[in-house]
Amino acid sequence: MTSTLTEKAVVGRRVTYAYEYGDQTERPGVITGTKTNAHGALLALVRLDGARSNLHVPADHENLTYLDEVCDVPELPMGRFHPSTTGLGFDFQYDGVLVCGFEDGDAVAVTTDPGKAAAAVATWMREVEGIDDEHTIRESIGWMKPQWVVFEWEPEDAECVWLMNPAAEGDYQAVHVYYLPV
Repeated sequence: MTSTLTEKAVVGRRVTYAYEYGDQTERPGVITGTKTNAHGALLALVRLDGARSNLHVPADHENLTYLDEVCDVPELPMGRFHPSTTGLGFDFQYDGVLVCGFEDGDAVAVTTDPGKAAAAVATWMREVEGIDDEHTIRESIGWMKPQWVVFEWEPEDAECVWLMNPAAEGDYQAVHVYYLPV
């Protein structure tokens, strides 16, 4: 390991990283720490902007570019939040309604309007889930239930990035959703 590399791989250093697979787009981020792996190689712990966890990247990796700027590492957002298309898991939107599908097959549409929720979830089922049976879609939409919930960030190393928990109308940062259980 050269001293130049060690000097560059410092906490707070702004970097860009391009995944080896995919579109090779350089994504900006920051080094949140360093560590040595079992073979003695220096790893940079890189949190890409907008992400909540670190990539463990060899400090001399060709897809890691060190920038000149060194700054404070931004704190991870914690607590309750309102979901948006920039949030993890909320990458589908139809007619202004965010839809998130969960690993267990449940889904949630963020809106107070039942018609918009039905249209958004039906479109999500077709476009994301690949369901083309309109009877199945209509039947599923019939199971949607209105709820008040809060979305809460979890700590960086938690099993989930965020949780959706039941709430009451008027709770701090409560959001009205239409929930579709499996």
